[in-house]
Formats: sequence, structure tokens, C-alpha cells
Amino acid sequence: MSRPENSILAALPRKAYLSLLPGLAPVSLVFGDVLYEPGAKIPDVYFPGRSVVSLLTVVDEHEALEVGLVGHEGMVGIPLALGVDVSPVRALVQGAGNAMQMSAGRFRKAFDGSPPLQEGLHRYAHELMAQVTQTAACNRFHMVEARLARWLLMTRDRVRSGEFRHTHQFLSHMLGVRRVGVTEAASGLQRRGLIAYSRGKIRILDDAGLEAAACSCYQRTTARRR
Repeated sequence: MSRPENSILAALPRKAYLSLLPGLAPVSLVFGDVLYEPGAKIPDVYFPGRSVVSLLTVVDEHEALEVGLVGHEGMVGIPLALGVDVSPVRALVQGAGNAMQMSAGRFRKAFDGSPPLQEGLHRYAHELMAQVTQTAACNRFHMVEARLARWLLMTRDRVRSGEFRHTHQFLSHMLGVRRVGVTEAASGLQRRGLIAYSRGKIRILDDAGLEAAACSCYQRTTARRR
């Protein structure tokens, strides 16, 4: 049996993981798919492998701002682990890739009967809460270029690659700024030789330099996960 790519599943004792296995189904998450909408019931949970899911808060039914990012380190659908079956956010796939899916019903039963899973998800819920609060402060106080650098690094950490595809329009929604602001920020990072960005393809050229360019929020959220 191969080791799960998802860190929460991989950290479980073998017996606890094997008890979950019958309820887990491998799925491929597609870029742009919406897994949940705010106020809707959560039908399934997802343990990402190489995929990445953005958590967006929606304002006035059409404007949205990213408040959290979930990759291999976590689970999408964390409210279910806290006894809540309604999503407070829109869960949008922003990085296509594999994940393990489990229905809400099976998850509740598995969670109630597995202290190791409870411990892992409670710890992750704390980490996600810290990320959400840090992101809120970041969106209010930090410059767009530093926020973009932080977002690129967080995405890199989750897809485990320095190359990915995102348009300026998509990034503007993630960062909650106008498209021209993203264009200026990306151009600034490119002029400094930190990234290459062409036709929606982003490549990180200088990891250390990009980390230096990012706001302090990146190091704070990263340190909490270690």
C-alpha cells in the first residue's frame, strides 16, 4: 500500500488509515470547479494530494475574496469535523489534481470512531483558522506585490512545484484587487528576476528572493504548520 499524498491521512497510524480506506475514493479535481457554496450543505470532504482549493468569502452574491488555501496539508470540509454541516465559504478548485473524497455521512461515522483522525483534524482546524485570520490582516495592511509573492509561495508549497497556470483575472479575484493591480505586481516581481510570467504561465525563478519579497504573513503561516 503506497503512502497517501495527503499529510493528514499519511500521519494516521496504519490501522486508523486502513479503517478509513473503504470510504475514500480517488478523484481528479478540475480547475474552476466549485465544491461548495456558502450556506449550502457539505456533501463530501476532500483530502487533496496535488490539488489546491481556495476558500472564498462571498460579498453581495458576486464579489469574492480568498481567505484560505487548502492543499496536501489539510482537508476541504473542515466544518464537518466541528459538528457543522453547512459551508461558510465557496470552495473553488484553483489547482487541478488528485484528491481523496469521502461522503459527509461516512466521514462523520469515521471521525466519531477515530481518535487519531479527530486529533489530526482538530490540529489542522486550528492551523486553518490561523491562516484565515492572518490572510484577513494581510489583505488589509500589505501591498499587492508582497501579497502576490506570498500567494505564489503558498501555492508552490501545496502543488509542490514552482510552475503553475493562472491568469491575471483569476489572481485579481484571489487577492481582491483590480486586474491592473495584479499586472503591476507581477511585472514588478518579473523585473526583479523572481518570476517569469507569460500567457498565464507562472514560473518561480528565485525561491529565496520571492520569500524575501513576500510579506511576513507567509513565514507566520508556514511556521505554524511545522
